[in-house]
Amino acid sequence: MLNNSIQDLYKKSGMSGRVGFGKRPAILVVDFVQGFTSKAGSPFGSDYMDSHLAHTRELLDAARVKDLPVVFSTEAFSDNMKDAAIWYSKMPGLKHLKMNAPSMEVDHRLGYDPKREVLLLKKTASPFFGTNLVSIFVSQRVDTVIVTGCTTSGCVRAAVSDSCAFGFRTIIVPECVADRAEGPHNANMLDMGGKYGDIVGLSDVLRYIGSLS
Repeated sequence: MLNNSIQDLYKKSGMSGRVGFGKRPAILVVDFVQGFTSKAGSPFGSDYMDSHLAHTRELLDAARVKDLPVVFSTEAFSDNMKDAAIWYSKMPGLKHLKMNAPSMEVDHRLGYDPKREVLLLKKTASPFFGTNLVSIFVSQRVDTVIVTGCTTSGCVRAAVSDSCAFGFRTIIVPECVADRAEGPHNANMLDMGGKYGDIVGLSDVLRYIGSLS
Protein backbone atom coordinates (compact mmCIF):
# COMPACT_ATOMS: atom_id res chain seq x y z
CA MET A 1 0.00 0.00 0.00
CA LEU A 2 1.04 3.59 -0.49
CA ASN A 3 2.45 5.30 2.57
CA ASN A 4 0.40 7.62 4.74
CA SER A 5 2.37 10.72 3.73
CA ILE A 6 1.02 10.50 0.19
CA GLN A 7 -2.52 10.02 1.47
CA ASP A 8 -2.10 12.99 3.79
CA LEU A 9 -0.84 15.10 0.88
CA TYR A 10 -3.99 14.33 -1.08
CA LYS A 11 -6.20 15.23 1.86
CA LYS A 12 -4.37 18.51 2.46
CA SER A 13 -4.82 19.31 -1.24
CA GLY A 14 -8.59 18.98 -0.89
CA MET A 15 -8.86 15.54 -2.47
CA SER A 16 -11.01 13.90 0.17
CA GLY A 17 -14.61 14.47 -0.93
CA ARG A 18 -17.23 11.77 -1.41
CA VAL A 19 -19.85 11.39 -4.12
CA GLY A 20 -21.87 8.68 -2.39
CA PHE A 21 -24.44 6.34 -3.89
CA GLY A 22 -27.38 7.51 -5.94
CA LYS A 23 -30.76 5.88 -6.48
CA ARG A 24 -30.16 3.87 -9.66
CA PRO A 25 -26.82 2.07 -10.07
CA ALA A 26 -25.37 0.12 -12.98
CA ILE A 27 -22.47 -2.32 -12.97
CA LEU A 28 -19.72 -1.64 -15.51
CA VAL A 29 -17.36 -4.58 -16.03
CA VAL A 30 -14.30 -3.33 -17.90
CA ASP A 31 -12.48 -5.90 -20.06
CA PHE A 32 -12.85 -8.98 -17.90
CA VAL A 33 -12.58 -10.94 -21.14
CA GLN A 34 -10.53 -13.97 -22.13
CA GLY A 35 -7.78 -11.86 -23.63
CA PHE A 36 -6.97 -10.56 -20.15
CA THR A 37 -8.25 -13.20 -17.72
CA SER A 38 -6.80 -16.33 -19.33
CA LYS A 39 -3.17 -17.21 -20.01
CA ALA A 40 -4.33 -18.82 -23.23
CA GLY A 41 -6.32 -15.76 -24.27
CA SER A 42 -3.45 -13.49 -25.37
CA PRO A 43 -0.04 -12.28 -24.15
CA PHE A 44 -2.00 -9.88 -21.92
CA GLY A 45 -3.66 -12.79 -20.14
CA SER A 46 -2.90 -14.12 -16.69
CA ASP A 47 -4.49 -16.03 -13.84
CA TYR A 48 -3.80 -13.32 -11.25
CA MET A 49 -7.39 -12.07 -11.60
CA ASP A 50 -9.11 -15.23 -10.34
CA SER A 51 -10.15 -13.79 -6.97
CA HIS A 52 -11.23 -10.51 -8.59
CA LEU A 53 -13.45 -12.44 -10.98
CA ALA A 54 -15.01 -14.37 -8.11
CA HIS A 55 -15.78 -11.17 -6.24
CA THR A 56 -17.15 -9.55 -9.38
CA ARG A 57 -19.45 -12.53 -9.93
CA GLU A 58 -20.76 -12.05 -6.39
CA LEU A 59 -21.46 -8.41 -7.16
CA LEU A 60 -23.09 -9.24 -10.50
CA ASP A 61 -25.35 -11.87 -8.98
CA ALA A 62 -26.56 -9.35 -6.39
CA ALA A 63 -27.23 -6.82 -9.15
CA ARG A 64 -29.11 -9.41 -11.21
CA VAL A 65 -31.46 -10.15 -8.34
CA LYS A 66 -32.39 -6.44 -8.38
CA ASP A 67 -32.55 -6.34 -12.20
CA LEU A 68 -29.93 -3.57 -12.36
CA PRO A 69 -28.28 -2.57 -15.64
CA VAL A 70 -25.08 -4.51 -16.36
CA VAL A 71 -22.63 -3.57 -19.12
CA PHE A 72 -19.52 -5.52 -20.07
CA SER A 73 -16.86 -3.94 -22.25
CA THR A 74 -14.50 -5.75 -24.57
CA GLU A 75 -11.94 -4.60 -27.11
CA ALA A 76 -11.05 -6.15 -30.43
CA PHE A 77 -9.60 -4.99 -33.73
CA SER A 78 -9.65 -5.82 -37.42
CA ASP A 79 -6.87 -7.81 -39.03
CA ASN A 80 -5.24 -4.69 -40.49
CA MET A 81 -5.31 -2.92 -37.08
CA LYS A 82 -6.25 0.40 -38.64
CA ASP A 83 -9.16 0.71 -36.22
CA ALA A 84 -6.63 0.79 -33.36
CA ALA A 85 -5.41 4.14 -34.74
CA ILE A 86 -2.45 5.76 -32.98
CA TRP A 87 -2.88 3.52 -29.93
CA TYR A 88 -1.42 0.65 -31.96
CA SER A 89 1.87 2.55 -32.25
CA LYS A 90 2.12 2.58 -28.46
CA MET A 91 0.57 -0.83 -27.83
CA PRO A 92 1.58 -3.24 -30.63
CA GLY A 93 0.40 -6.08 -28.41
CA LEU A 94 -3.15 -5.08 -29.33
CA LYS A 95 -2.70 -7.17 -32.47
CA HIS A 96 -3.53 -10.21 -30.34
CA LEU A 97 -7.04 -8.88 -29.63
CA LYS A 98 -8.97 -9.64 -32.82
CA MET A 99 -12.60 -9.46 -33.82
CA ASN A 100 -14.56 -12.70 -33.38
CA ALA A 101 -11.65 -14.33 -31.53
CA PRO A 102 -11.95 -16.03 -28.11
CA SER A 103 -9.93 -13.14 -26.63
CA MET A 104 -12.93 -10.80 -26.87
CA GLU A 105 -15.35 -13.13 -25.08
CA VAL A 106 -16.49 -12.32 -21.55
CA ASP A 107 -14.92 -14.68 -19.02
CA HIS A 108 -17.45 -17.47 -18.53
CA ARG A 109 -17.09 -17.27 -14.74
CA LEU A 110 -19.03 -13.99 -14.76
CA GLY A 111 -22.21 -15.53 -16.16
CA TYR A 112 -22.78 -12.96 -18.90
CA ASP A 113 -26.38 -13.17 -20.15
CA PRO A 114 -26.73 -11.70 -23.67
CA LYS A 115 -30.52 -11.64 -23.30
CA ARG A 116 -30.41 -9.26 -20.33
CA GLU A 117 -27.00 -7.58 -20.41
CA VAL A 118 -24.95 -5.44 -22.78
CA LEU A 119 -21.62 -6.32 -24.36
CA LEU A 120 -19.99 -3.11 -25.59
CA LEU A 121 -17.15 -3.14 -28.12
CA LYS A 122 -14.58 -0.40 -27.64
CA LYS A 123 -11.46 0.62 -29.55
CA THR A 124 -9.71 2.70 -26.89
CA ALA A 125 -9.05 2.45 -23.18
CA SER A 126 -12.31 4.05 -22.06
CA PRO A 127 -15.62 2.27 -22.68
CA PHE A 128 -17.23 5.72 -22.90
CA PHE A 129 -15.10 6.99 -25.80
CA GLY A 130 -16.67 6.51 -29.24
CA THR A 131 -19.51 4.33 -27.90
CA ASN A 132 -23.13 4.87 -26.86
CA LEU A 133 -22.51 3.91 -23.24
CA VAL A 134 -23.84 7.21 -21.90
CA SER A 135 -27.07 6.72 -23.87
CA ILE A 136 -27.40 3.21 -22.49
CA PHE A 137 -27.12 4.50 -18.94
CA VAL A 138 -29.34 7.55 -19.47
CA SER A 139 -32.10 5.43 -21.04
CA GLN A 140 -32.17 3.33 -17.87
CA ARG A 141 -32.06 6.33 -15.51
CA VAL A 142 -28.64 5.38 -14.13
CA ASP A 143 -27.05 7.91 -11.77
CA THR A 144 -24.37 5.69 -10.21
CA VAL A 145 -21.74 3.61 -12.04
CA ILE A 146 -20.10 0.80 -10.07
CA VAL A 147 -16.82 -0.01 -11.81
CA THR A 148 -15.06 -3.38 -11.88
CA GLY A 149 -12.54 -4.91 -14.26
CA CYS A 150 -9.00 -4.52 -15.54
CA THR A 151 -6.57 -3.03 -15.68
CA THR A 152 -6.66 -0.53 -12.82
CA SER A 153 -4.01 1.76 -14.26
CA GLY A 154 -5.35 1.57 -17.82
CA CYS A 155 -8.89 0.93 -18.97
CA VAL A 156 -10.42 1.02 -15.48
CA ARG A 157 -8.86 4.41 -14.81
CA ALA A 158 -10.08 5.72 -18.18
CA ALA A 159 -13.59 4.46 -17.42
CA VAL A 160 -13.62 6.04 -13.97
CA SER A 161 -12.38 9.40 -15.23
CA ASP A 162 -14.93 9.52 -18.04
CA SER A 163 -17.76 8.33 -15.79
CA CYS A 164 -17.08 11.25 -13.48
CA ALA A 165 -16.79 13.65 -16.43
CA PHE A 166 -20.22 12.60 -17.69
CA GLY A 167 -21.76 13.31 -14.31
CA PHE A 168 -22.25 9.85 -12.87
CA ARG A 169 -21.58 9.05 -9.23
CA THR A 170 -18.67 6.67 -9.64
CA ILE A 171 -17.82 3.82 -7.28
CA ILE A 172 -14.68 1.66 -7.57
CA VAL A 173 -14.80 -1.71 -5.80
CA PRO A 174 -11.25 -2.66 -4.75
CA GLU A 175 -11.91 -6.40 -4.60
CA CYS A 176 -13.18 -6.28 -8.18
CA VAL A 177 -10.45 -4.36 -10.04
CA ALA A 178 -7.07 -5.77 -11.00
CA ASP A 179 -3.76 -4.78 -12.53
CA ARG A 180 -0.69 -6.69 -13.64
CA ALA A 181 1.53 -4.93 -11.10
CA GLU A 182 0.96 -3.86 -7.50
CA GLY A 183 2.60 -0.43 -7.79
CA PRO A 184 0.43 0.94 -10.61
CA HIS A 185 -2.64 -0.60 -9.02
CA ASN A 186 -2.10 1.06 -5.64
CA ALA A 187 -1.10 4.42 -7.10
CA ASN A 188 -4.12 4.59 -9.35
CA MET A 189 -6.55 3.45 -6.67
CA LEU A 190 -5.35 6.30 -4.46
CA ASP A 191 -5.50 8.79 -7.29
CA MET A 192 -8.93 7.76 -8.57
CA GLY A 193 -10.29 7.84 -5.04
CA GLY A 194 -8.93 11.34 -4.57
CA LYS A 195 -10.17 12.79 -7.85
CA TYR A 196 -12.95 10.89 -9.58
CA GLY A 197 -14.89 8.43 -7.46
CA ASP A 198 -15.33 6.67 -4.15
CA ILE A 199 -13.40 3.55 -3.22
CA VAL A 200 -16.02 1.36 -1.53
CA GLY A 201 -15.47 -2.20 -0.29
CA LEU A 202 -17.49 -5.04 -1.73
CA SER A 203 -19.43 -5.73 1.47
CA ASP A 204 -20.65 -2.12 1.60
CA VAL A 205 -21.61 -2.15 -2.06
CA LEU A 206 -23.54 -5.39 -1.57
CA ARG A 207 -25.41 -3.86 1.39
CA TYR A 208 -26.30 -0.84 -0.75
CA ILE A 209 -27.58 -3.02 -3.59
CA GLY A 210 -29.52 -5.18 -1.14
CA SER A 211 -31.25 -2.08 0.23
CA LEU A 212 -32.64 -1.07 -3.16
CA SER A 213 -36.32 -1.60 -3.73
